[in-house]
Amino acid sequence: MASSPLSLLLFSLFLLLLHQPLSTSSTLPKSTLFRPTLISQPTPSITTTITDTPITPYFEVTKPIKLPDTKPCSYLVLRHDFAYTYSKPPVLANYTPPSDCPHQDFAKIVLEWTATCKGRQFDRIFGVWLGGVELLRSCTAEPRSTGIIWTVQKDITRYHSLLMTNQTLAVYLGNLVDSTYTGVYHVDISVHFYPAAVGLNNGEANLGNSADLILPISRNLPLNDGLWFEIENSTDVESKKFEIPRNAYRAVLEVYVSFHENDEFWYTNLPNEYISANNLTGTAGNGAFREVVVRLDGTLVGAVWPFTVIYTGGVNPLLWRPITGIGSFNLPSYDIEITPFLGSIVDAKIHEFAFSVTNALNVWYIDANLHVWLDKTGMKTEGQLLSHTSLEPIISLVSNFTGLNGNFFTSSSRSVSSIGWVKSSHGNITTNTTQTFNFSNFMVMGNHGNLQIVNQIIDFNSSVHAQMPTSSTHAIESFKRFPLYLYSNSVDKGNNTSKFVTNLTLGFSEERVAASGFGFLFSSLKNLQNAQGIMLVKGNLVVSGIGSTQQAYQYDGSKFCYFRTVSSSNYTILYDKVGNTCSKKFRPRVGFGLAKWLPFSGQRALTSVFRDNKKLH
Repeated sequence: MASSPLSLLLFSLFLLLLHQPLSTSSTLPKSTLFRPTLISQPTPSITTTITDTPITPYFEVTKPIKLPDTKPCSYLVLRHDFAYTYSKPPVLANYTPPSDCPHQDFAKIVLEWTATCKGRQFDRIFGVWLGGVELLRSCTAEPRSTGIIWTVQKDITRYHSLLMTNQTLAVYLGNLVDSTYTGVYHVDISVHFYPAAVGLNNGEANLGNSADLILPISRNLPLNDGLWFEIENSTDVESKKFEIPRNAYRAVLEVYVSFHENDEFWYTNLPNEYISANNLTGTAGNGAFREVVVRLDGTLVGAVWPFTVIYTGGVNPLLWRPITGIGSFNLPSYDIEITPFLGSIVDAKIHEFAFSVTNALNVWYIDANLHVWLDKTGMKTEGQLLSHTSLEPIISLVSNFTGLNGNFFTSSSRSVSSIGWVKSSHGNITTNTTQTFNFSNFMVMGNHGNLQIVNQIIDFNSSVHAQMPTSSTHAIESFKRFPLYLYSNSVDKGNNTSKFVTNLTLGFSEERVAASGFGFLFSSLKNLQNAQGIMLVKGNLVVSGIGSTQQAYQYDGSKFCYFRTVSSSNYTILYDKVGNTCSKKFRPRVGFGLAKWLPFSGQRALTSVFRDNKKLH
């Protein structure tokens, strides 16, 4: 469940589904509403031999990082054993940039996290920061008595300017170790610097180089927790003041988001009217809609409608062994283009970003990194916001329930758009940004409140078009869809024993195009998991159960393609096929919105790229 050990908390999705048949009594035992401290395996006796079983590798299915054909300069930046670290300061290390590489021109920089653990432990959320800038948000795997290992590799090339200066590395992983929860996380963190090959064109470098400066929009050390802000409720606002150089000509805010405790499964939270009508206490409410709102000096500049990451103890912990949930080892971050607003903040004055979460319950962890591009001539830039539109989201709830059974349909939409210009030595650049969101959640409650079905879709689309003085365009368009289907039912078997049945479909898809001048890069990602689980729980002990997961991952890009289909059942891989062929269905639909921003020759080039792509198949 990847939350703070204070919660230890909601037993996956069953925080709502109630482990025993619900009554309408407001004195309903709290243990039926919140995750018990489930023990998924008994403690091995002294006579048990576990050394014969090999350590189990866990993994998240994702495409490999495309690396140049050069030998990396690799550095171990932290080695630490995270035992009892809850409510203690983050682990710190001095970071210095590489000095002994043959070249200082790096085509790719990769962060690598490797951890082992043995025994019993809950999933724990953790973060890695460099100079207060978050590089990785992740969740630990839940171990077994024979031991596990997992590795996360993340492309951190966009943080190049930060990585070239002396900094303080901070890692917070709040773990508890006692007589019951025995797992200690043994962690190595390394950074691999891949020098650029002579004459290498890695495809993405000319479509927006990494920023010249990255400012942390996070809490300052010292702390006894992570550097993230904690959003406790729907009225809570957390903020950070900052100042940027006067020669900035572009800015992007990268936002990290994770949700925990009463909002770990926010997409299953019940409407307050249902909770009130049934006199329920301790039940997570405020309905199933959430959004993260970002404001600059009080003005809403963007939003995040987050992907529904399920942590390694979530829904049914048996599902995520050894295949983990989409995004759980490398939570996504979300970019918001700030460039149209630069004219109001390149004034050598203090400004402020603020974060809030619509309908939030405790607790959301949020921070951000401000990526800033600087005019190399040192010229002071100026700019102006030409237009900005941001209406409050339209949220609709249709309820139909009698007692504990019924259904609810929640829908919402929002759009944010901004246009502004910035004048620098590059000339006068006009940037047009848009975000559009659509949300639908259909929820069914049955079996006297013990059965819940959730069918949800989030569409999260964004575009950035920067018109250059030379009539060329730098542009990015992204179309994301996050589908979720969840069936969960609990049956009282008597003798303090319950059976839990779960069926889950979780997806993350994105179509993306980037353009600069007359160069284009297209990509399409379709990532889908199906999972089925049954658990028999007596007290807080999982006495038997089975979890099965199947996943299909297909990435099609201008530079390379990758697919993987894999399935598992209770730690065992049943099928695993990997390849690098493109999908025959790869037909990019994004990019045609660029046409009105391109000169006529650029429009012809764009059309040609689409035509040539189809010929490949």
